[in-house]
Amino acid sequence: VQEKQLIEIFKEIKPNDWVFTTYRSHYHALLKGMPKEELLKWVLENKSIHLMSKKYKIVSSALVGGTLSQAVGVAMAIKEKKALRSVYEKREDIPHVWRFIGDMTASLGVFRDCYNYSIFNDLSITFIIEDNGLSTDTPTNKAWGFKDNEIITEILSWDQSKLRYYQYERVYPHYGASE
Repeated sequence: VQEKQLIEIFKEIKPNDWVFTTYRSHYHALLKGMPKEELLKWVLENKSIHLMSKKYKIVSSALVGGTLSQAVGVAMAIKEKKALRSVYEKREDIPHVWRFIGDMTASLGVFRDCYNYSIFNDLSITFIIEDNGLSTDTPTNKAWGFKDNEIITEILSWDQSKLRYYQYERVYPHYGASE
């Protein structure tokens, strides 16, 4: 189910769009078009936790929420570049920013700030919340002291123009953890 939802989202992502991600960067990179041999090189060199490629326009970080402000900054730069001069021949040439976050990251104040800033400044960015109900291996509600997924309920009451949300069940354990 999880892969099906992601594949549908990635059908909308163009080659010149930017993707910012975290813990699921390998799958996102493959869906973005990075050849598996190039991705494997990052993995074997122990650099995949901070996978970055200007060519494929993908940026990741192991820090929870680590690239939220960077993604908003790129969206702002795209807006400024578009306003300063006509560098894009067609509207479909204008890059869009896609920022993938987990449900734990969605509970952070930095996410709220970045989301609100992007709404206020009408930035070309979409935040995708991938909710597996876990904060590493602890249920997110328990880790943050929430009841009945209240943070997600609140977020889903916000302006939805720059937000996507889906739930999935994690099948494999978190890196280095056992069940």
